[in-house]
Amino acid sequence: MAGLAAAFGSGAMTNSVAGIEDAGSIFVIGSNTTACHPLIARRIYRAKEKGAKLIVADPRKIQLSRFADVAVNQRLGSDVALLNGMMHVIIANGWQDQAYIDERCEDYAELEKVVAGWSPEKAAEITGIDPDKIVMMAELYANNRPSSLLYAMGITQHTTGVDNVKSCCNLALLCGNVGVAGSGVNPLRGQNNVQGACDMGGLPNVMTGYQPVNDPKIIEKFSRAWGRELSAQPGLTITDMIPAMLEGRLKALYVIGENPKLSDPDWNHLSHALEKLDFLVVQELFLSETAQIADVVFAAASSAEKEGTYTNTERRCMKINQAIEPIGKSLPDWQIISRLATAMGYNMNYRDPEEIFDEITSLTPKSYAGMTYERLGIDGLQWPCPDINHPGTPYLHKDQFTRGKGKFHAIEYRDPAELPDQEYPYFLTTGRMFAHFHTGTMTRVSKHLDLEQKTGYIEINPQDAAEVGVRENQVLIVTSRRGEMEVPARITENVPPGTLFLPIHFGENPPNVLTDANAVDPLAKIPEFKVSVVRIKCLQKPAANQ
Repeated sequence: MAGLAAAFGSGAMTNSVAGIEDAGSIFVIGSNTTACHPLIARRIYRAKEKGAKLIVADPRKIQLSRFADVAVNQRLGSDVALLNGMMHVIIANGWQDQAYIDERCEDYAELEKVVAGWSPEKAAEITGIDPDKIVMMAELYANNRPSSLLYAMGITQHTTGVDNVKSCCNLALLCGNVGVAGSGVNPLRGQNNVQGACDMGGLPNVMTGYQPVNDPKIIEKFSRAWGRELSAQPGLTITDMIPAMLEGRLKALYVIGENPKLSDPDWNHLSHALEKLDFLVVQELFLSETAQIADVVFAAASSAEKEGTYTNTERRCMKINQAIEPIGKSLPDWQIISRLATAMGYNMNYRDPEEIFDEITSLTPKSYAGMTYERLGIDGLQWPCPDINHPGTPYLHKDQFTRGKGKFHAIEYRDPAELPDQEYPYFLTTGRMFAHFHTGTMTRVSKHLDLEQKTGYIEINPQDAAEVGVRENQVLIVTSRRGEMEVPARITENVPPGTLFLPIHFGENPPNVLTDANAVDPLAKIPEFKVSVVRIKCLQKPAANQ
């Protein structure tokens, strides 16, 4: 991902949320935006009211589909084929921005050669989309600029996640939609501070601001600042940690604000790995499924009980202010970590979060150096903000790409790790529903949200339901190559025939009993949560009340 990080901002939105309203067209792919990012969805609606064209591609019929100028349901895992088909149409009709390509990009000839073989008819064979709709999608995107492309985990959580992202970037570059207000390649982060965690070095191979740990100058700088000799060896990704636990190479695990027992792939495999640990520490607000099996639980304060900063999906760093005192014996995360470090022999003695933020800015020159608590004010600042006089950056790559020229990647389509067969004839995909958030650690303790949806369910098309003989709310036994679970059926045309959908929030119906821990993107190591294959049969007993 290094080339992508250099060219497109390390997974951040290239543009701003407010700028979505100024788009001439909006292409939403792999994002159920109204359910997962409702405030951003409101910007899409406002753009539509101003005349923007809306294109939606999602394996399910989502709420945005009803308002789209064209909406399609691509087969699970077929995004590269769809995007290549759209680019084929654009080039064949001369709709690409050739002047932009010639001036600002490289390796266009390689892309042109690959997509030449992806006619709408060929793309239709893989995606299941009518060829005429692929042409319509291409025309709307290419001819209504600036065009904003929005995606989420429906693009990234695949064995081809990196290829999917590169293909989105290819499409945007092809039409001159990077470095322009109202356009861009805009990943929608899954939580409020995912971007900030990555910016702060919450990845195994980088320090703050994506400074590589294997760069001797970077390691020397941080070693000097922290008074300890640091390792230049990259750490493990989450998916690499699981085999390390099983092999005894990873003996202790410290989990902060995460619930891997429910969120990580192949539930049975992970549970066995966690049992192999000598010591498990969990730092949490509530007693999550992972916290329940921990040797030690640190009680963390909520966002209302602490101060600090978050950096959101549009690269905006914002200050939060403490509203109430921490409840009970809970502490802000930074105090817990500081006390633990001090107890282990490293005197981590910060005065307050502002002192920590000042250290961050001093060690992160290109993106955060110009920020201070005073400058953040109410609205915050968007990185890059390299000096104290810099106003922040509403959109990236205005005149030139960070890496010099925008790079096209010629991407060929690859099937997902599993495809339906006689033994496992159904596709299964996972995701969120509107009332709950991730593993439900916070939302399921809310009485109001719990009333919206108390239990898990599986969406099944009426045609498939009739074939299996399942009625609404009747329990299905769902089986994959990894495991088996029981879950009540919800019959709906939101999923096409042959595809099932499971929300991820319910510990009593954990979808990751069924998903594959070994099916990961070879470069980013992201699990293929969005594509599995299963078989189903009815369990002849009624489900619990919804």
